Amino acid sequence: MSDFAALLRLSPEALTRPCDPKQFRFASTDELEPFRGVLGQERAVEALQFGVAMPRPGYNLFVMGEPGTGRFSFVQRYLKAEAKRLQAPADWVYVNNFDEPREPRVLELPAGTAAAFIADLEALIDNLLATFPAVFEQPSYQQKKSAIDRAFNQRYDQALDIIEKLALERGIALYRDSANVAFTPMKDGKALDEAEFAQLPEAERERFHSDISHLEERLNEELSSLPQWKRESSNRLRQLNEETITLALQPLLAPLSEKYAENAGVGAYLQAMQVNLLRTVLETLVDESRTDVQKRNDLQELYAPGLVVAQPLDGGAPVVFEPHPTYDNLFGRIEYSTDQGALYTSYRQLRPGALHRANGGYLIVEAEKLLGEPFVWDGLKRALQSRKLKMESPLAELGRLATVTLTPEVIPLQVKVVIIGSRQVYYALQDLDPDFQELFRVLVDFDEEIPLAEDSLEQFAQLIKTRTSEEGLAPLTAAAVARLATYSARLAEHQGRLSARIGDLFQLLSEADFLRQLAGDALTDAAHLERALQAKERRTGRVSARLLDDMLAGIILIDTEGAAIGRCNGLTVLEVGDSAFGLPARISATVYPGGSGIVDIEREVNLGQPIHSKGVMILTGYLGSRYAQEFPLEISASIALEQSYGYVDGDSASLGEVCALISALSRTPLKQGFAITGSINQFGEVQAVGGVNEKIEGFFRLCEARGLSGEQGAIIPYANISNLMLDERVLQAVREGRFNVYAVRHVDEALSLLVGEPAGAPDAQGEFPAGSVNARVVERLREIAEVELDEEERKAVHEAAKVPASS
Repeated sequence: MSDFAALLRLSPEALTRPCDPKQFRFASTDELEPFRGVLGQERAVEALQFGVAMPRPGYNLFVMGEPGTGRFSFVQRYLKAEAKRLQAPADWVYVNNFDEPREPRVLELPAGTAAAFIADLEALIDNLLATFPAVFEQPSYQQKKSAIDRAFNQRYDQALDIIEKLALERGIALYRDSANVAFTPMKDGKALDEAEFAQLPEAERERFHSDISHLEERLNEELSSLPQWKRESSNRLRQLNEETITLALQPLLAPLSEKYAENAGVGAYLQAMQVNLLRTVLETLVDESRTDVQKRNDLQELYAPGLVVAQPLDGGAPVVFEPHPTYDNLFGRIEYSTDQGALYTSYRQLRPGALHRANGGYLIVEAEKLLGEPFVWDGLKRALQSRKLKMESPLAELGRLATVTLTPEVIPLQVKVVIIGSRQVYYALQDLDPDFQELFRVLVDFDEEIPLAEDSLEQFAQLIKTRTSEEGLAPLTAAAVARLATYSARLAEHQGRLSARIGDLFQLLSEADFLRQLAGDALTDAAHLERALQAKERRTGRVSARLLDDMLAGIILIDTEGAAIGRCNGLTVLEVGDSAFGLPARISATVYPGGSGIVDIEREVNLGQPIHSKGVMILTGYLGSRYAQEFPLEISASIALEQSYGYVDGDSASLGEVCALISALSRTPLKQGFAITGSINQFGEVQAVGGVNEKIEGFFRLCEARGLSGEQGAIIPYANISNLMLDERVLQAVREGRFNVYAVRHVDEALSLLVGEPAGAPDAQGEFPAGSVNARVVERLREIAEVELDEEERKAVHEAAKVPASS
């Protein structure tokens, strides 16, 4: 191995940072105390504490982070702990508005008393059914009612007695039944029928007609006050009924009025109920055609309160998570019933939503679900801005509700809303909705990574203890915890950090625990974790295995030995579902005279995404500043990522592309036993890239399948060393000298490794050593520039020859 290659080669120790089980002071997690906090999220915890404690309006919270970081479980746990220290908010019930039934009223009750209030009203209904109509059958009522009837009858009888006396004086009899009064002529004390009357002399008949006509007029005069007598009698009867009902209601309503004397709303409702009962008793309860069940239903529809929310007396403030935040589920809904095809509703068909249940406490919703429901976001903003909870149908605003609906009285809203969502949603709301910043002023930002330190490792082990106990999993050995920490660092792609995506770790733990059960072991060990990782790799590895087979069969052209001009092996990462794996890809470059510049074939066919195209365009700046200071950069070159048939993004191939381009320019072959990744800037400095572990392992698998020669290796940016957490198979091969990993800071270092000799450093005048790769690039670029210049001169002479000489 050459000296410069040895300097760039990384030792096996630099390729990973495994967690040592010996640093733990426990044999298994059974010995640890539970961990109730959130691991390594101090910034998020401080923001959450501030947002929850801040009493001013507008300080609602947006919890930002990726799923699996423990954000939801910690927020819910923290809110429940805080809510227990708060006073339980009021209970709310809807009651009938007797003046305007379409506008139900709401009553506020002390926490924990709504159920008792509803029970009291149900008991009142039972007492009403027992009291009425029995109270009208009592002797005292019947006597008073008879007296009123008797007084009316006496006045009526007196009037008829006067007329009857006058009739008898004229020999006429007065007959009366329940409905009619009639006059009949008499002779010799005997009433005459029609035949006898007809036999009377005409003069006598005329006298009888005249007398009867006169008596009828007198009768009308005497009975002219009859309607007034009836009104007076009816008014006296109504007054008697009201007095009777009021007296009967007094012992029923007085205890309720006394019990709820301090609640003005309940007192007003009981008074309104008493007034309404005067009519209801007479219309409903004394109706013998209605059954007791029908009467009970009628009373309940009129007087029984509709529960909105009832809080437990000693339960503290509510913490409500709404998993399906539709408009109805958040704001409540007005239900309808049908009667012979017609829709109808009442205050008892008002159904509360999550905001009703969370009022006085905390509401948790997920941003993606919230924004995916129609009308919900605007409705939530209106409620938070007005601090009022209004129950209405969103279709009513659109004029799509073709039936009578209700307008319930609004409820004062005092709630802290916590939205949990991703970074993309948060920044989108910041940009697109000017109200968002005013309503959600507190950002709780959960990081995806946790700094790796001794105390964080101890907390990591305690967290595993807590979660395994909660999930009913077996305890872990210290070796298993160490392996899990190493796996977490691999997920974080950093030797000094742990992944905050605890959900992924516990998914692996669940699978390892299943393997432990099959093996009949008491504790989960590192071996169980290794088998679980291998099993998952097999389950998700169909695509990577198929691509590897295609490379071995020569269908995908990748060389792992020899040398070639204008091509090298790049390293890419392919994500399929929940798996990501590295995949080597051939990068090729061709150069020829012309003025087209560097053509990115991926971009030309619309497969190259913007960042990849940017990386290729940087090559022009690097080549010009590096090699073409004394002549114009006049080349035509094409760069392609061969056998890639999908979209290509990222600039991690730009280091390989510049090496392939320099190889083509200098006609210098590059070793095909290397694979290279890294991005460059216009000064040739190599910059860090992502997915470096998967990239190295992807090329290693191909080399291992073909046979490791000891000359093969991967070239990565020096800045990526801290991201290395390589698989044990790669580490073992590096230890044995059968595979190598190199870290470079500049294009020249990568080029030197690929060529097998120093690329050549410029002197004080900017000239490269004669015969070096860089010198050959300068010479080739000069030749191409001169060819282009000669071509332009020949064109100029040719054009001049066509112009005739002036006379």
